[in-house]
Amino acid sequence: QVQVVESGGGLAQAGESLRLSCTVSGLNFDEYAMGWFRQAPGKERDLVSTISRTGRNPYYVDSVKGRFTISRDSAKKTTYLQMNSLKPEDTATYFCAAARTPSLYNYAPRAQSDFDYWGQGTQVTVSS
Repeated sequence: QVQVVESGGGLAQAGESLRLSCTVSGLNFDEYAMGWFRQAPGKERDLVSTISRTGRNPYYVDSVKGRFTISRDSAKKTTYLQMNSLKPEDTATYFCAAARTPSLYNYAPRAQSDFDYWGQGTQVTVSS
């Protein structure tokens, strides 16, 4: 059974940092691109960042570029999202997702429909 489990959310003040972790089990981690998405209250879930199977060519939406860093550790089957210089508008539930990409090594999909497995989410709240 595949499990995707996020952790690391919490409360932060503007300007502070948090690191989210996403650990998967029940799948071959190296065959999957990973992504982070977020959903603010009353809004749709949106893409934040993705990372390919190889860790190359990470993608970030404009609103987090220069502040967030995605990474992955194959040995730990874990994907991280380092979030620095947090802003109140970063407040959301953050979801991790895995996309099997057997023929795509260095790039990750960006459409939510391309992701096969999802976590339950972790709440991030940033106060001003």
